[in-house]
This record gives sequence, C-alpha cells and structure tokens, in this order.
Amino acid sequence: MNGLALAVYGVALVATAVFVWRRPLVALYAFVIGLAAHNLDMALLYGAGVRGNALEAIQAWKEALLAVAIARVTWDAVRARRLPFRPGLIDILALAFGSIVLLYALIPQEALGGHAGTKAILYGLRHGLVPVAAYFLGRSLAPSPRQLRLFGWTLVGAAALVAGFGLIEEYTVPVEWWRHSGAVGYFHDQLGFDYHGPGGLPDNFAFNSSEGLFRRLISTYISPLATGYMLVVALLLGAGLARGGARRPLIGLGVVIAAGLPFTLSRSSVIALAVGLVVLALVRRRPGPAIAAAAAVAIGVGFAFSFTHFAPTTHFFKEDLPYQREHARKHGGLPGGSGVLSGGEPSLRSHLTNLRDGLETVARHPQGYGLGNAGATASRFEVPLKAGESNYTEIGVETGLVGMLLFIAWNLALLAGLFRAARTADDDTVRWAAGGLAAALAAILALAVQTDIYGVPWIAYCVWWLAGALAAPLAVRVRAADFQSAPASSSFSRASSSTSSS
Repeated sequence: MNGLALAVYGVALVATAVFVWRRPLVALYAFVIGLAAHNLDMALLYGAGVRGNALEAIQAWKEALLAVAIARVTWDAVRARRLPFRPGLIDILALAFGSIVLLYALIPQEALGGHAGTKAILYGLRHGLVPVAAYFLGRSLAPSPRQLRLFGWTLVGAAALVAGFGLIEEYTVPVEWWRHSGAVGYFHDQLGFDYHGPGGLPDNFAFNSSEGLFRRLISTYISPLATGYMLVVALLLGAGLARGGARRPLIGLGVVIAAGLPFTLSRSSVIALAVGLVVLALVRRRPGPAIAAAAAVAIGVGFAFSFTHFAPTTHFFKEDLPYQREHARKHGGLPGGSGVLSGGEPSLRSHLTNLRDGLETVARHPQGYGLGNAGATASRFEVPLKAGESNYTEIGVETGLVGMLLFIAWNLALLAGLFRAARTADDDTVRWAAGGLAAALAAILALAVQTDIYGVPWIAYCVWWLAGALAAPLAVRVRAADFQSAPASSSFSRASSSTSSS
C-alpha cells in the first residue's frame, strides 16, 4: 500500500509543482484548500495502511510546494538582478526574527540548558520559519485586485464547506467511526501525540461537563480549535470583501460559517472574532463591525449556556475510564452546568497557568533554551516542556527574550502596514481586503496569547502569505513604475503602488 500511495502522490506532487513553478500564486490556493483537509486525508491514509516514512513523505507536500514557490521567486530575482521588492521596516523585522530562529537552531542545546534532539530542533525550525517564508513570498508575489477577489471567494467558500461538513458530521458520524478511521493511530503512532479523548482521540474532541460529554465541531481538521481559527479568518476577510454585487452571496456563505463557529465550543475563537470586528470598525471608521462584535459575544454567551440542550452527546470507552478517573482525582471534578463559561473550567485554568508559568520561565531564563523545548514539538518528542500553549512564551523560551520581542515587533509592524494599506491603497479591492486581513491578524495575535496558532499550518501558510502581500510599506515608499524594468517572464505582480513595495 505504501508503494502505490507514494507513486500516486509523486505524480500529483510533480504536476502541482509544475503549476506552482509557472505561477507561484497557485501554491496559495493549494494551501488554503489542501491544508483545510490535511488532517482528515492523512488520518484516512493511515487507516488505509499508509504509514511510517511513506506517510511522512506525503505529509511534506506543503513544504515541497512552498520550496518550489521560493525557488521560482529566487530564480526570477537572480535573472532580474534585483529583489522583487525594496526592503522596509516590516521586512527587516521579519528577517531579524527568522535569523534568530536559525541561530537558535545552530547553538548547541547544552549551552542553553535545552534537551531537544536533532529531530525536535528541525521541527522547531520549521515551526519558526514557515510563516516568515510565507510572508516573504507574499511580499514577492502580491496578487492583483482580480486575484484578490478570486482568492477571497476561494477562502470563504472553503471555510463554508468546512463549517457545513462539520455541522453534518457532528450529528451523523459516531465516535466509533472516528475511533477506527485511522485518526487515533495517525495522531498517536504517526505524529507521537499522547491523547486521552474518547477512544484515544484528541482531548478536545468533546467537551466534558457535569451534564454529559458533548461533541464539538471538528470538521476536516479533526480539531475544534483549528476549525474555529479558519472560520474566524474567513468571517473577517469576507466582511472586508462583502461589498457591491458580491455582498449577498458572501453573506450567504458567511451565515454557514457563522453557524458552524459556535459549535466548536471555542471561547477564544468567539472572543478573537469580536476583537477582529472591533479592529475592522477602527479601520473602516464605521460602527457596523463594532455592533457585530457585540452581537458575536452575545450569541457566543447564549450558545454556551444552551448548547447542552441540542449539541450531540458522545461517550468514553471502557479503556478510557481509568485515566479519566485519575485525571479527575488530581485536577478536580467536572465543571457544573455547561461549564464553558465557568472560571473554574479546567481548560481555562490550564491556559492561565501555562501563560503565567511561561512568562516566569522567560524572565528567569531570558537567553532561551533552544528550539524544540516548547509547545507541541516538545510534547511530541518527549522533551521536557519549558512552556506551552501561548505562542509568545513558547517563542520566548525557545529563542529567548530577544526572539519573543522581535516576533511581537514584526507582527505589530505588519498589523500597522495592513492598517496603512486599508487607508491608502489606490485600489478599492486592496483597501477592503487589507482591512479584513488587518482584523484577521489582530484576532490571530490575540489568540496567540493562549494557544500556538502560529503553528497551525493553515494559518502559518495562508494568513502570513496574504499579510505580506497586502501590507503597505513602513518608512519607505517606492513607485510601482520602479519595478517595470523586470523581464516579461517574471512572476512578480503588483496590486498598487502603496501595497507592493517598501
């Protein structure tokens, strides 16, 4: 089975790579669609018998396409004997952060007090550099207004499919199917995660309260959190593009997305959506999005209090019970009622505790421990965990206080660049898209306080790419005409003078 799967995969990858080489923007479309279905596809392949190195090679399709796109941009830059953009403040900060990540991959762990092995370091390096690489691709391959509209429709349409599929699956697919689908083996044996949800599925597969065990919308991500993050980005970007004749169909897709989001039972996603809508109101200087933010919070609170009356229930299996009993003995009983808004709910306590502990660790050890010593990477490779959940503390304990501050500075500058593009871009589509993406990035940065959203592949590849494409330069302005001397075969395209250069 491995040989057949690799043969089919090889043909598909080569064909897609050819398209990406000819038009690197094709990779962005592949990421927004392919990464949404990645976990489900890999779990089903595992269940079909594709495992080990073969499945690991198939999982690398995203890195392969990213590398092809980077190679094409580099090739065009070498032939043109010039960079595809003039570096500005945001680019300098992104390069500085990427350099710190690379440096900490090379410093011996013994010198830093870390314990990560070579494979954990490599995975930590990928975690740190993928969004940086995606950002620079966006800077090099800014889409035209027409391409922006097409991409916006693709993203919102994909999110609507994810939400719709998740709603149907939640009520029709029993936990027994998921237990035998290959998902348990994929996460545990292939990826190395130790999960204790129903039947060995991820812990957040269901929400456990005193009123029962309730399913959460996991969709193709097999994760309520990753699903929620995609839906939040789609709602905010869709709100940025919903105008003129596109308003009604986008609103229709938005209704499907908004219907799916509460079923993830992700408080952080609802709060992040509200944050993004407030930012969108500031960008547009209109009260409508702020009113929508208040409505989103109200709906989220109402859903949290009522979901136990209509959300589908599920159950643990006999072999799950010893762990659940021991966990309850150590960490306390189940939250009363729905529990989602309870201050004593275990997940909320965990987020707050991990954030506090992570900040204390960074303060005590500001030089960092090296890559692979935090977050999912450390858990996956059984490295002593120095920090978890919060992106800021994870980056701080891996790359030191300097790395954490550079990460924050880069993304705040990027947010400012999106604000500027939303106010000053020559093209109306670019302004509206930049406003929606500024809202989405603000939501992501808020989510990063309590989760590793930077490491969610769909976010890392898609959002930072598009942010790089849309952010207007800071400190330096260059006319679009300055780039017209590039050879005709160059793959660079520019949306407007205010969003294409720095």
